[in-house]
Amino acid sequence: MKIGTPKEVFDGENRVAMTPDSAKQLQKLGYTCAIESGAGAKAGFSDADYEAAGVEIIKTAAALWKEADIVAKVRQPNETELKRLTKTKTLISFFNPGGNEAGMELAKSKGANVIAMEMVPRISRAQKMDALSSMANIAGYRAVIEAGNNFGRFFTGQITAAGKVPPAKVLVVGAGVAGLAAIGTSTSLGAITLAFDVRPEVAEQVESMGAEFVYLDFEEEAADGASTGGYASVQSEEFRNAQLAKFRELAPEVDIVITTALIPNREAPELWTKDMVEAMKPGSVIVDLAAEKGGNCKLTVADEKIVTDNGVTIIGYTDFPSRMAAQASTLYATNIRHMMTDLTPEKDGQIVHDMEDDVIRGATVTFEGDITFPPPPPKIQAIAAQPKKEEPKELTPEEKRAAETAAFKAQTKQQVTLLAVGAALLLGVGLVAPASFMQHFIVFVLAVFVGFQVIWNVSHSLHTPLMAVTNAISSIIILGALMQIGSGSFLVILLAAASVFMAGINIFGGFLVTRRMLAMFQKS
Repeated sequence: MKIGTPKEVFDGENRVAMTPDSAKQLQKLGYTCAIESGAGAKAGFSDADYEAAGVEIIKTAAALWKEADIVAKVRQPNETELKRLTKTKTLISFFNPGGNEAGMELAKSKGANVIAMEMVPRISRAQKMDALSSMANIAGYRAVIEAGNNFGRFFTGQITAAGKVPPAKVLVVGAGVAGLAAIGTSTSLGAITLAFDVRPEVAEQVESMGAEFVYLDFEEEAADGASTGGYASVQSEEFRNAQLAKFRELAPEVDIVITTALIPNREAPELWTKDMVEAMKPGSVIVDLAAEKGGNCKLTVADEKIVTDNGVTIIGYTDFPSRMAAQASTLYATNIRHMMTDLTPEKDGQIVHDMEDDVIRGATVTFEGDITFPPPPPKIQAIAAQPKKEEPKELTPEEKRAAETAAFKAQTKQQVTLLAVGAALLLGVGLVAPASFMQHFIVFVLAVFVGFQVIWNVSHSLHTPLMAVTNAISSIIILGALMQIGSGSFLVILLAAASVFMAGINIFGGFLVTRRMLAMFQKS
C-alpha cells in the first residue's frame, strides 16, 4: 500500500505529516511513500531530501490523493480534500470530530476510514501516538519564548555593577502538557514560576519542576482527571469564584501570564478577566494558548498581538507549533509512524484496522461507512488520583505520656514472658542433660539472646553495610572449628571442616560486600 502526504492547504500552516526520517521507518513497515512536491519546504525539508529517502514526489495534490491508499496530513481536511476520499482509502489527520459533523458525514458517505489524531486515548501504551501532547509540548515552550520576546526585562534575577535586576514572575494557568512545558522552560530561564490547575493530582508534578503550585482556600472534592480521560472538567460556580478571586490577588504581582486551560469540545473558559488585565503592571505579557477556542483572557484576539491601554501585551496566536515547523513536523510524523506501526502488525505494508484495539478504536471516527465517534471510554484509566492521606491526629502531652507508658508496659511484659519461657526451657533441659553440656549450652543461649537484642535494635537502613562488617568480625566461631579439626573422630573433623569453610565465606564475603558498597560512593 502507498502512504502519501499532501501539502497543507490551511493558511499559515508550515508543518508536514511526513519527514524523510519517518518515511524510512514507514518503508520498513512495507509501505511505499509519496509526497506532494513542496509539501515539506516550509518545515525545512526539500524534495531532494525526500527523494534521497526513497519517497516518490508527486506534482499535484489531486494526483497524490488519487494514488495514495493512506493519506497522512496535519490540519483538518477541507471539503475538497474529503471529496477525494474513496471506500478503499484511509485518512490519518487532525479532524476535530466534536465540531466537524459535516466532515464526518461526508467521510461516511465516501465509505472511507478516518483516524483522528486528537482522539488518541491518553493511556500509557498510546503516548507514542499522542499528537495532541506532542504539539502542546511545543506550544508551551514557544509560548514562553514569545513572552520573553515581548517582555522588556530578563527572566532571571541578576546583581550587576549597574544595579540589581529582579527575576520575572510567571503564572501558568493549566498544568497539562502545554502548561508543564511552559513551566519547565520558564524555570530553566530563571523566572519565579507559579502554576495553577483544577486537578489537584498535578501539584506534585508542578513542584517537582521547581515551580510553586497555587492552592485555593476552598473546600470541594475535585474530580479525578481519570474520569475525563486526563483532561480538566467543568467546575462548580463556587470553585470558579474562588479561582477568580485568587487570580485577582495575583494579577498585580505577576509579570507574565500563560493560559492553557481547555475543556474538550467546549469553548475555552474565561479565566483572566478585563479587570485582571487592568490590574497588571505596564510591560506585562499574557500569552493565551486557548485563543483558537475563544481564549482564556477576555481581551484576547485570535491570531493577533494587541497592547492594552495600560501597556499589557496580549498574544493570541493560534499557530505556535507551526512557528516551530521543523520540530513540530518531526514529532508529528513520529506520531503518525507509531500509529502506522500499530495498524501494521505483520509489517507487510497492509493495514489491519483492529476495532478491538483500544487505541485504534478510540482514534477512529468513521469506519466502513459508519460514524464511530464518540468512542467508548478506554478500559484503562488515564490518570489515577492519589488517595487522600489522613492526617495523623496530633496528641496532647497527656496522651503522649499515656501512649509511651502503655508501650513500655507492653514491651516489658513481652520481655519478661520471653525470659520466663527461656528459663523454663533451660530448666527442663538441665534436668536431663549432663552438667558439662549445660555449661556450654547456657553460654550459647546467652550469646543468641544478646546478639538478637543488638541486631534487632539496628535501623533497617543500616542493616546491609553494618551486617556485612559484623559478619566478618563476629566469625570467631572459626577458632572453635580450627581447635576441633584435629580431633580423632571423623564426624567431628567433617563438621569442623564444614564450619571453617562456611565461616571463611562469611569473613571474606563480608569484607567484599562492604568494599563494593563503599565503592558506590566514590567518583571513580
